[in-house]
Amino acid sequence: MRHTDQTTRRRSGRVFALAALGIIAMVLSACAPPSSPDPAPSASAALDEFYAQELEFTGCAEFAQTEAASQFFAAEGLECAHLAVPMDYSSPSEERMQIGVLRVPAQGNPDERIGSLVMNPGGPGESGMLIAAALSLRLAESPVLQRFDLIGVDPRGVGASTPSIRCFTDAERDAGAAKTTLVGASGAWTQEDTAALVDKCAHASGGEDVLAAVGTRDAARDLDVLRAVLGDEKLTFFGMSYGTRLGAVYAEQFPDRVRALVLDGAVDPRADGEGQRLATFSGFQRSFEQVAAYCAQSVECPLGSDPDQATRMFQELVQPLVNEPVPAGEGRTATFDQVIGGVGGSLYAEESWDAAIAGIAQLKHEGRADQLLALNDLYTGRGGDGTWSTFLDANLAINCMDEERRTPAAEEKLRAQAVAISPWLDSGEDVIGSTRHACEGWPAAPTLGLPYAQDITGLPDTLVISITGDPSTPYEGGVSLAESLGSALLTVEGERHTIALQGISPCVDQAVADYLIDLRVPQADARCTL
Repeated sequence: MRHTDQTTRRRSGRVFALAALGIIAMVLSACAPPSSPDPAPSASAALDEFYAQELEFTGCAEFAQTEAASQFFAAEGLECAHLAVPMDYSSPSEERMQIGVLRVPAQGNPDERIGSLVMNPGGPGESGMLIAAALSLRLAESPVLQRFDLIGVDPRGVGASTPSIRCFTDAERDAGAAKTTLVGASGAWTQEDTAALVDKCAHASGGEDVLAAVGTRDAARDLDVLRAVLGDEKLTFFGMSYGTRLGAVYAEQFPDRVRALVLDGAVDPRADGEGQRLATFSGFQRSFEQVAAYCAQSVECPLGSDPDQATRMFQELVQPLVNEPVPAGEGRTATFDQVIGGVGGSLYAEESWDAAIAGIAQLKHEGRADQLLALNDLYTGRGGDGTWSTFLDANLAINCMDEERRTPAAEEKLRAQAVAISPWLDSGEDVIGSTRHACEGWPAAPTLGLPYAQDITGLPDTLVISITGDPSTPYEGGVSLAESLGSALLTVEGERHTIALQGISPCVDQAVADYLIDLRVPQADARCTL
């Protein structure tokens, strides 16, 4: 199905909708204990060797952990290295982690180079190395790449960093057996399941100490080591989605070491876990209804001509998959969760709507979900060779170290609220009494603390970008983050999750370039329209 008036904007958003199964796999929450204390003076002295290290950049082929990374990392001009950091900053002389770093050198006159632009694409759990390699192609003629080295980082526990978080085998993920939460997913969840989840993750990742070492506060400290090792007096950072949390936590811990922060698709630093989840569910329901209205313009719409009935029609199509998965590709089937994931991932960008609609049509008319399973694979890190990235496993572990643990009663309440607010996700099951928080058995207490990034002094001008139709991090979260940091806020009218430096909006990209290069923030009430 094709609507010709929007043809130029409806192309695949492969690289830039990477956080797609957050509605099912993310375990975001809040109100954690205070952050870990600063290390003792002796520990601080032991950090000197990390700050003084020299990176040995080589080719990037050996850093590729996925099929997509292998393709992008083969490009000329990319340089990769491992950065050594303490596993535990309070005891830096003990175990170490190796952080994967990719560099695209500035393309312009060396005398005009400003420094490094470090980026994080979100998730948490997405590969910053991959996004930097991909973005470098879109930024080839941009003044940003002329003036900055582009630096992509795989945060601790992610991708090419070691040790990396693993919980499930490729076969378990293919079978739809890799469950981590009931919010937005099907099936029952017991205390035995949550205990087994910790055992699986610890066994495959290198032990419980690794699971306890991947919180955002430690990842932000890694950024400061990287900043120094790259030779930058102050950090210039571009964070998308969860990357806005990472950037804000860095600003809280090291405000005097910030040169510039661009935070796009903001996580609300003030919202507790339940509030944040419910806002996200509301955003996805709104986006699903936007898709239904768009679809209804065609007589071939598989959700019918009345958008008000689209959620009910969708439920009728997908709820039977809870007990009876449908064929989907050679030798594979698609479960309810996988089909929801394929549709949900497509809600992240307006140009992906047609793909979701085509997949729903195939399910309705053929009883197959080849297209929706392929979309789920695309957005959750499964390559065409059948191997999975660390995205979903790292996503779980990082959120477990960031967010508070809900009681079974609170989790049960949240699930009921989620279904009421976002009924397109409703599996139709009654699992009262068997809903648990996936992190309840995690081997360490969370370390983020909420709210974070409040009342920071000494922070320079920063820039927050928020999109009015963002399904994953709703617009109001960007307003809250801008208020918390005292940032300039660039409002973008449109339907997608994240936008900056993607070659989609010249208005946004120009504003970002002006800020990164000249530290000139947009005027109050600045707006761009997609």
